[in-house]
Amino acid sequence: MMQMNKNRVLFLCTHNSIRSQMAEGLLNTIYGTRFEGFSAGTQPTEVSPYAVEVMKEIGIDITSHQSKSINAFHGKEFDLVVTVCDSAQETCPFYPGKKVIHKSFQDPLIENKSIEDILDTFRKLRDEIKIWIETDLVKEITD
Repeated sequence: MMQMNKNRVLFLCTHNSIRSQMAEGLLNTIYGTRFEGFSAGTQPTEVSPYAVEVMKEIGIDITSHQSKSINAFHGKEFDLVVTVCDSAQETCPFYPGKKVIHKSFQDPLIENKSIEDILDTFRKLRDEIKIWIETDLVKEITD
């Protein structure tokens, strides 16, 4: 039986703390037999504990994820590179992919809100990314 190579996808965001981390976790969990997701940032910081918490709620554990610089992927090849925030699209120094697309997701960080409001915003973002991966991203990769 011939083994197919997985399509490699790199999700880019400014801090590699929320949107790109969620996208990586979702793609690898839902489509891990067909795709291999990675994430990086133009100014990496740390993975948001809110992102970890809302991903756990749907059975996806990203506690081992670390925020990485795009420089860590220099020289690596990807079938698709996706910028998931406007800032990363504008500032990314290079795109190591055969195909590059942009999908803008709103930053979920909210000032002066309760923890529950913040978590609700993170849940909405998680669900939006999941729907986008299932409906649009998979088609984008395989077209």
